[in-house]
Amino acid sequence: MKILVIDIGGSNIKILATGQEERIKIPSGSDFSPEEMIPQVKAQASNWDYDRVTMGFPGIVKNNKILTEPINLGDGWEKYDFEAAFGCPVKIINDAAMQALGSYEGKKMLFMGLGTGLGTAMIVNNTIIPMEAAHLPYKKATFEAYLGKPYFYSKGMKRWEGQVHRAVKHFFRAFQPDEIVLGGGNSKHLAEIPEGCRLGNNKHAFKGGFRLWEEDFNL
Repeated sequence: MKILVIDIGGSNIKILATGQEERIKIPSGSDFSPEEMIPQVKAQASNWDYDRVTMGFPGIVKNNKILTEPINLGDGWEKYDFEAAFGCPVKIINDAAMQALGSYEGKKMLFMGLGTGLGTAMIVNNTIIPMEAAHLPYKKATFEAYLGKPYFYSKGMKRWEGQVHRAVKHFFRAFQPDEIVLGGGNSKHLAEIPEGCRLGNNKHAFKGGFRLWEEDFNL
């Protein structure tokens, strides 16, 4: 079994296949559609062998179906037939859940992806639970409004990090995880890692994409 993993983001699409060492980046953007993505992914992966595809998608996914159009990309994702486009089986998972899976080391883990927004997922005894905790009410808005990239750039790193530490305390109380993994592109800016947490890595998204086929995890 050889797997192609596609990590879909608002700025870039990143791809990696079984046995390959270097991931490839493809620019995306606010008008980026699946019709635009498929030929570019196929062209970039043309020298790679794969017979399965995992897609990490920035939106709500249930029972291998995309349920919502993405906020930071173009339209057409909900009803697109990816298996027909690739000509092989495709598993679709929320992008935060895919990175969570790559970070998982057992027991009950909560993942918080600190990127453009806030991605959240839990894994409990090998069962993956995608979440939308970012949109829970917090202060005058939502958790995502205080932990996302716009707040980071408008209020500064120090105030943003304070909000991360507060959110971690709320999430520990609410969800009772054994640990929290802080991933996403902005996690590297944390000067201090909150107690009970460890840092993730965006590269763990690919590990999660491979594990989805290779190991016994429940969605």
